[in-house]
Amino acid sequence: MAVLQISVFLENRPGHLKKVLDAFEAAGVNVRGYSTSDTGDYGIARFILDKPDVAFDVLLKRGCAAIQAQVVCIRLLDKPGELARVIGIIAEAGINVLYSYSLISTIIAIHVDDTASAEAALLHQPIELVSQDEISETI
Repeated sequence: MAVLQISVFLENRPGHLKKVLDAFEAAGVNVRGYSTSDTGDYGIARFILDKPDVAFDVLLKRGCAAIQAQVVCIRLLDKPGELARVIGIIAEAGINVLYSYSLISTIIAIHVDDTASAEAALLHQPIELVSQDEISETI
C-alpha cells in the first residue's frame, strides 16, 4: 500500500523547480502533492505523482539527481486533533517520523524509518491508508 515519492535535488536558483514541473507536464504526469526544503545552495523537492515511474524516467533522462522512497499516505478526518492522533499511533509503535507534508485534500505523506511497520500499526485503526492506485486517480 505504500506510495512512491520522488525527491529531486535542485540548485536553489530561480527556475529550477519550474523546469522539473514543466518536464512532468510534458510527460503527462500530474503532481498530487509536493514539498520543498532549502538546504543552502541546493534544495530538495519531494513529489507524490500519479505516474511516479514515468516521472522518475523523465528526471533521469534529463540528468537530474533524483531518488525514490516509499511513504505512507493517510486520509485524515477533518477534525481537530486528528493529525496528533495519527502521529501518536506511529510514535507509540516506536516508529520515528522523519518528515511529513500534506497532499491535495486531507491526504498526508509521512516518510518514516520503517514503512511496513508504520502501515501495520495504522492498519487496524480508524485511519484510511491511501494506495498508489488511489493517488493515481483523480481525487
